[in-house]
Amino acid sequence: MITDSDLEPADSPLSVAEAIELKQARALDERALRTILDEARSANGFLPGPLPRALLERAVELAQLGPTSMNSLPVRYVFVESAEAKARLLPALSETNRDKTMAAPATAIVAFDTRFYEKFAQTFPMRPGAGDRFADPARAVETRAFARDNALLQMGYFIIAVRALGLDCGAMGGFDRALVDAAFFPDGHWASLYLINLGYDDQKLTFPRLPRLPPAEIVRFE
Repeated sequence: MITDSDLEPADSPLSVAEAIELKQARALDERALRTILDEARSANGFLPGPLPRALLERAVELAQLGPTSMNSLPVRYVFVESAEAKARLLPALSETNRDKTMAAPATAIVAFDTRFYEKFAQTFPMRPGAGDRFADPARAVETRAFARDNALLQMGYFIIAVRALGLDCGAMGGFDRALVDAAFFPDGHWASLYLINLGYDDQKLTFPRLPRLPPAEIVRFE
C-alpha cells in the first residue's frame, strides 16, 4: 500500500519520475471502479432490512475528507428511519418518489448549514476569523450560495463513499423543499438540498442505464 509517508522527503529524495510512479500506483483497480462507478446504479427499490448506523456514519466520515473551499464543510444530514419521521417526510415527496422512499431502509435528507461559518474555529483553525465576512448580513446571499455549492460538492463525495462501502443509493430532487425544511429544520438554520434513499438495491426494480455523453462531445483541451 502506498502511503503519504512514501512521498515525504527522505535522505535520498525521490526523483520526479519516481514520485509520479508511486502516485500512479495508488490508482484503484477495476473491481473498485466497478463498485463505485462502472456498475453502480441509481437504486429504484431496496431489499428489506435496517442499515447499521455505524455504516452510515462511516460514509459521512469518508465524505468529509473530500475538499471544500476553506474547509467549510457546510453539508448536514438527517437520516430518516422511523415511521414517525417518514410520516413527516411523506407530504413533501413527489408522487413518483413516495412508495420507494417509504420502503427504503433509510433516507438521507442532505442539507446545508447557513451558519457553517460558526464552525470555522474548529474546521479552519489557522484563520478562525475568516468566518466573519460570512456572518455579515450584507453578504447573506453570497454566504448562502457558498454554503449550497460546497454542500453539493460534499453530497457527491457522500454518494461515492456510500457505494464504496457496498451500499446502494438513489438521489432525488423531486420533493417540496419548503415542506421538508418546515418539518425538519424549523429554526431555519439548515436548508434541504436532496434526498438520497439508502440500502441494498432490489435489482428487479433497477432501470437500464441511460446513455452517457462521450468525452469527445463534452471535453476541450486548450
